[in-house]
Amino acid sequence: MIQSETLDLLEWQRLCQHLSTFAATKLGATAARYLKIPESQPESQQLLEQTKEVYQLESRLASGLSFEGIQDIGDSIERAELSGILAGDELLAIATTLAGARNLRRVIDNQEDVPLLTELVADLRTYPELEQEIHRCIDERAQVTDRASQKLGEIRTDLRRLRSQITQKLQNILQAKSGAVQEQLITQRGDRFVIPVKAPQKDAIPGIVHDTSTSGATLYVEPNAIVPMGNQLRQALRREQVEEEAIRRILTEQVAAVKPDLERLLAIATTLDLATARARYSLWLKANPPRFIERQEKEIITLRQLRHPLLVWQQQHEQGQAVIPVDLLISPHIRVVTITGPNTGGKTVTLKTLGLAALMAKVGLFIPAREPVEIPWFDKVLADIGDEQSLQQSLSTFSGHIRRISRILNALGTGDWGLGTGEKEIPNTQSPIPNPQSLVLLDEVGAGTDPVEGSALAIALLQYLATHAQLTIATTHFGELKALKYEDERFENASVEFDESTLSPTYRLLWGIPGRSNALTIALRLGLKPEVVEQAKSQVGEATDEVNQVIAGLEAQRRRQETKAAEAQNLLQQAERLYKEVSAKAAALEEREKDLRASQEVAVQQAIAQAKGEIAQVIRRLQKGTPTAQDAQQATNTLNKIAGQYQPAAPAKPKVGFMPKVGDRVRIPKLGQTADVLTAPDDDGELSVRFGIMKMTVKLEDVESLDGQKPEPIVKAKPTPTPAAVTPPPPSAPVIRTSKNTIDLRGKRVADAEYILDKGISEATGPVWIIHGYGTGKLRQGVHAFLQQHSRVSHYEAAEQADGGNGVTIAHIQ
Repeated sequence: MIQSETLDLLEWQRLCQHLSTFAATKLGATAARYLKIPESQPESQQLLEQTKEVYQLESRLASGLSFEGIQDIGDSIERAELSGILAGDELLAIATTLAGARNLRRVIDNQEDVPLLTELVADLRTYPELEQEIHRCIDERAQVTDRASQKLGEIRTDLRRLRSQITQKLQNILQAKSGAVQEQLITQRGDRFVIPVKAPQKDAIPGIVHDTSTSGATLYVEPNAIVPMGNQLRQALRREQVEEEAIRRILTEQVAAVKPDLERLLAIATTLDLATARARYSLWLKANPPRFIERQEKEIITLRQLRHPLLVWQQQHEQGQAVIPVDLLISPHIRVVTITGPNTGGKTVTLKTLGLAALMAKVGLFIPAREPVEIPWFDKVLADIGDEQSLQQSLSTFSGHIRRISRILNALGTGDWGLGTGEKEIPNTQSPIPNPQSLVLLDEVGAGTDPVEGSALAIALLQYLATHAQLTIATTHFGELKALKYEDERFENASVEFDESTLSPTYRLLWGIPGRSNALTIALRLGLKPEVVEQAKSQVGEATDEVNQVIAGLEAQRRRQETKAAEAQNLLQQAERLYKEVSAKAAALEEREKDLRASQEVAVQQAIAQAKGEIAQVIRRLQKGTPTAQDAQQATNTLNKIAGQYQPAAPAKPKVGFMPKVGDRVRIPKLGQTADVLTAPDDDGELSVRFGIMKMTVKLEDVESLDGQKPEPIVKAKPTPTPAAVTPPPPSAPVIRTSKNTIDLRGKRVADAEYILDKGISEATGPVWIIHGYGTGKLRQGVHAFLQQHSRVSHYEAAEQADGGNGVTIAHIQ
């Protein structure tokens, strides 16, 4: 009983109604409205896997899974088994359902990575021969066709002949007695053909009157001349009806013969439609698949940015307010969470949101929260939310709560639970029992009676639930419950945030901080006399005031941390954006340089070809006759002129003499940026620069002054010979870089890096790749100094550009 009450309190039926709108068939919609909640975790896991497979399948198919043609034929096949004759539209519905199920199976069979769906439709029988027979005998208007049987075809031929004869006879009467008829019209009353005759002239056309107009001025008469043919027509119609029934009876018997397979087909189609509805509803909610966790395995309940699904629906379809998400991160040792804070602050919504999330996971729905979504499988979800007052039973609010809580405790006492892995006895409790997989939600626990007794009762109840339920979430206004966290590690505090500047809740859930009383502050800001508020504060006592101040300090500290986190996030985003801009500019410059080189190469080739042509002309002129010294001199002058025209000018020597100093502003041509010098060039010709908020180390030859001067090259003094600076040995077989011979020192201080390096080098049997990055260059200098004096290092060198360049040093071990 209490579980059905819980479903009502959580408005589960509303969620099921929303789910049904995503179903494609009447069967699926009905199943969604009366959604069955599984009794075991494997069943829930299977439903969840079905939802995942349909979700992936829908994303791959252009129009998703199609259930076109599938109808609710359950009543029809039941009546067929009871020897009832099915109507034409019922038979046609069975045929279209068979075709729709076959198309559905074909689509699933053609897909990969959907093992559950493939297994589901594996034994689906669609009887194409029965479908074809129905379509042969029943047309699209649900009428029996002439080709259904030879006898029926002959009967209908007779019917057409009789109708034609009757019509022709009546046409002759209408022409002959045109003055007696109301209008030139042949109509029917029942299955008899009649003509409209004026009432005063009814004797002009003797016959049987079958109907009269409302005014009485017109009589619908079947002339005596066609009565015998009308009788023949009626007999033919009766024969047609009997033959049609015989054909439909045969088809009905064929349907009844395969009733079990048709029932199985309906069950499979309903299961598929329900899984599709779950997938489409989850997609609409922007939800993510949950993973069932085992809290005994020290796994944390993780529900970030959790939204109430009914509030999301209300926001989208009823122009409701924006949904404020909550974060629920509950450690495995926590059994009870007490939520405090002001009224209308979102405490009750938090309870309902968690309860619905647990139920959604059980039925195979995704949960509207940010990934990862990790939640236990609760065998029972039990809730006491709202008042249960009854004038007839003389129940107060407190009495209603107690009766419902009693039913919750009784429900927790049922079932056989084994001791979970890692479960241990809790001290200071009576008769600890194994932990059942139940979620208990209590709203305003202990309210509605004397505060002292109500608080004591709430404490005792929560301590009992800490032992007898896996997780309990309770909202309260009692300050005594806030102290349970400091007495028992199974308890945790949370509160809903309150904005004192606007005197309104923010609907955010704060963990680890109990809610403080805001009643006196609100009363003062709303205009209550200050002396009354001060008197109230003196009644409350200094201890309560100190607690409120401590809580206020914690809240302020949390806000400062959130502000700093937001600022850090903004800086990170700014750095990423700047990095993308610099990378894009560098790529554009490289592409431009490549295009320029290509165009220059084309121009050079064209110039060479033209020069060759002109030279060939000079040679041909010399070859035409006997060359003289004057001709040779003239040819030489022409060739010198051609060489001077096409030979590229020697590049101008760059200005030398510039040496960057700290504080100078330099240009980095490769990046198209100007930067400030942070450190002077070191012995390796590297210096640190900054542009914007980015710092980097560049080579001296990669910079120039703002007026285009190139820096002076640094001439290194010849170092004294050391063991580490000997000539490298001849190359041996190449060594592959792996995670075992790579040491990552990024972010380390030099002293820490030396310790890590010494340990890594002592264990190394070959070259070691040392990642120190660029940064300011201090770490790289420290690494090089350490390698130079280490006895096992024969020599070291910078890595290839593709392997990290100057940010990585390779140390060769001897």
